[in-house]
Amino acid sequence: MENVVITIARQYGSGGKTIGAMLAQSLGVNCYSREILRLASEESGINERLFGQIDECLKIPSWFKPLKRPYEGELLPPESGNFVSDDNLFNYQAKIIKDLAESESCVIIGRCADYVLRNYPNVISVFIHADKEFCIARGLERNSMTRREMERYINRTDKYRGDFYKYHTGREWTDARNYDLCLDSGKLGFEKCVEEIKGYMKIRFGE
Repeated sequence: MENVVITIARQYGSGGKTIGAMLAQSLGVNCYSREILRLASEESGINERLFGQIDECLKIPSWFKPLKRPYEGELLPPESGNFVSDDNLFNYQAKIIKDLAESESCVIIGRCADYVLRNYPNVISVFIHADKEFCIARGLERNSMTRREMERYINRTDKYRGDFYKYHTGREWTDARNYDLCLDSGKLGFEKCVEEIKGYMKIRFGE
């Protein structure tokens, strides 16, 4: 198999983005996170700022039901009145994710990439999580907040990610059945998480 793509969904503070970057470096491939927003902006001609406003979060009120519209792949043309709608912005990101999966081996962080690429045989989907204390401690290392502020920030960020995932996929973000691997970074550490993913790659795809 020419290309192998690893998608990484992650709880805030679990180090999923760092693990993804470490994995990409170890494999000698690119790691894509917010770069997807820039690429989607270039593809569509839509200002990157608009992509940033809906990056892994919903502008739709949390009380809105049904809170889901699973991605189907349709791209609206510039003349459409919904060209810069949240759904179309997501669809352009999804197009970039598909283009990357078809053109190169890489690591893709977040943005429902596991769902967008769910029918691709060359994809490994990973969910990185850790217990509350680990995530809080790591968050406090990187941000100037009180413990209580950090706890609220983590809860809010994970809720945004979970709602975003459910809206665009119809699935629960933390459901292990959505992923090939679920790894506890607090117990394994980042390097061993990388080793586990590479070990799975070897078992699944061979040398």
